[in-house]
Amino acid sequence: MKIKHAFLAACLGAVSLVSPAISQSGAPISAEDIAQIDILPGWRDASGKHMAALRVRLADGWKTYWRSPGDAGIPPRLDWRGSGNLQGVTFHWPVPEVFDTAGMQTIGYTHDLILPISLTPQQAGKPITLKGKVNLGVCKDVCMPMDARVSVTLPAQAGGETRQIKRALRDRPDTASEAGLRKAICQIEPTKDGLRLTAQIDMPRVGRGEVVVVETSDPSLWVNTLSTARSGKVLTTVAELVPTSGKPFLLNRSDVRLTVLAAGRGVDIRGCTGG
Repeated sequence: MKIKHAFLAACLGAVSLVSPAISQSGAPISAEDIAQIDILPGWRDASGKHMAALRVRLADGWKTYWRSPGDAGIPPRLDWRGSGNLQGVTFHWPVPEVFDTAGMQTIGYTHDLILPISLTPQQAGKPITLKGKVNLGVCKDVCMPMDARVSVTLPAQAGGETRQIKRALRDRPDTASEAGLRKAICQIEPTKDGLRLTAQIDMPRVGRGEVVVVETSDPSLWVNTLSTARSGKVLTTVAELVPTSGKPFLLNRSDVRLTVLAAGRGVDIRGCTGG
């Protein structure tokens, strides 16, 4: 069954949402009862870039996922092909929450997600036509994917509500320098199925119950975190990296991204060394 629902964005934007799902009681779940998605038009800054945001408003008890969703989450996919006057897109993910459900760790957001998006136009001073597909996973008693189609015109002189976007930008993770990182060392060894990465992060404690998320520049790699533990100044995490293709691959340490999450804070570490 397909259920379509349209939302008007703040600046000539339309979002149609498709969500096939059934609740535990057997009744259909309507998309508009779970999530509302629109685009906050934002502003054009002095450099010529346009700062907008994807807004996801969730019903009570529902959550959606961060760019790396954890053990059992559904990874978000944001595809802007079909847009006009758009050269580049950068996402600014706010610090997510870490959930522990039935022994599985997932990472995401409850209530509202405001995801700031920095857009670089091909022609400065001209409107950007933002078109694309947004694929999100949402969970409560059931988990399901939601597919939204986005179409919004962002004028060069856009004005309107900026407070929510600026708040989300302030909620970003700290940089490695801001967090006092002294060094991040990655040791890599081959395994039967891929590679095992051991990251040693020499940095002050972020908070109680630190979680380390390992990402690479290759989205086809499956990352399984085996353990994370702190000993004094050093936080160590061990992860397996397995290619879904089953073929050998090369890992560049400079492409490894380590995010440390704890107590509502995050630290974004780009790259590590070989020791």
